[in-house]
Amino acid sequence: MKALLTNYHQSPRKVRLVADLIRGKSVGAARMALAFLPKKSSPAIGKLLDSAVANARGRGISPENLYVSKITVDKGAVLRRSRPFARGRAGAIRKTMSIVVLELATGPGKSAKTIKRSSKPEAKSQKPSL
Repeated sequence: MKALLTNYHQSPRKVRLVADLIRGKSVGAARMALAFLPKKSSPAIGKLLDSAVANARGRGISPENLYVSKITVDKGAVLRRSRPFARGRAGAIRKTMSIVVLELATGPGKSAKTIKRSSKPEAKSQKPSL
């Protein structure tokens, strides 16, 4: 189950912050995280997630078992603009777009990890006294 967002008008560096947040989470946890995240790209990635879930439903897979297995943010097209500077010069402004690819997989999400702790505390190494 794949979904693609092309020519999104925000730099990839900013979009990756949101993508890293939902990577490995279940669909429900990812939706909840995106709903409360105050970033510009959160609604767009939320729509992309909904699109991937709709693609999964079209294949007959229930969304309760899905998790975000892979999400990548790549550099897209660059709009080149100019801005006037002092003494008649012009400065270049590059407006970079992003391409976001989201893949869903079935099974448990990686967010359900359990941390094992040993019952014995580690022995501290003692320095020999001289």
